Amino acid sequence: MTRDELAEVVRSRVAEVVGVPTAEITETTDLRAEHDVDSLELMEIGTRLEQALGTRIDASNLMDMRNVGHAVDLLHSRLRERV
Repeated sequence: MTRDELAEVVRSRVAEVVGVPTAEITETTDLRAEHDVDSLELMEIGTRLEQALGTRIDASNLMDMRNVGHAVDLLHSRLRERV
């Protein structure tokens, strides 16, 4: 999966949980500051990403993500390690 494809998956899963159109979620979107996402919502995003990508995401990684682009970078790196 390319980084761009992964970014689209992340953006769509985030949009589902936050309840906004995917177009409103960009790589610079800060989920906590802009959408008031709490830890439970982050866990829901993580669960949806795990299901979509077939990989485990540690809760600590979810809490460390600064914005959507940072999440994409972390996941892209993790998925490349599996190959």
